[in-house]
Amino acid sequence: MNWTKYFFGIAVLLSFYSCYTFTGISIPDEAKTFSITEFENRAFNAPPNLGNTFSESLKDKVRNESKLTYAVSDGDIQFKGSVISFDVSSVAPTAGERSAFSRLTINVSVEYDSTVEEDASWKQNFSFFQDYGNEENLLDIQDELIDAIYAQILEDIFNKAFTNW
Repeated sequence: MNWTKYFFGIAVLLSFYSCYTFTGISIPDEAKTFSITEFENRAFNAPPNLGNTFSESLKDKVRNESKLTYAVSDGDIQFKGSVISFDVSSVAPTAGERSAFSRLTINVSVEYDSTVEEDASWKQNFSFFQDYGNEENLLDIQDELIDAIYAQILEDIFNKAFTNW
């Protein structure tokens, strides 16, 4: 066996490994911490704890799916923003003045600042919805709908922040 080809192959693999992570996450090596300013709830008719719930969910997402450590303030990567809308609308109208489904839509404004990569900062709105049948009372299923909506919004934010989405 030709040892130079073997070592060359290993060197190539190691160089690719340093450029690519198998999780798809791209976080600068200099970034060690993240912080999240509690998200404000600016949504009309929304549950009062909507902003706090979102902040805690974002903390959990980043803490569990990245190498970053949570810092109360001044993290290397910082998130802040607000929940700007909590809307219920009718979908799929039927005969009469009823609709077959209603839709809950939540819109969150997010600011991302990186102290290690200044040009990586951004501000963007993220939105998602869940439909539910009109035979269901929103208050009975509201927490379940919010969790499902937040799961998608959090995934979108995480991808935007850490996978060059």
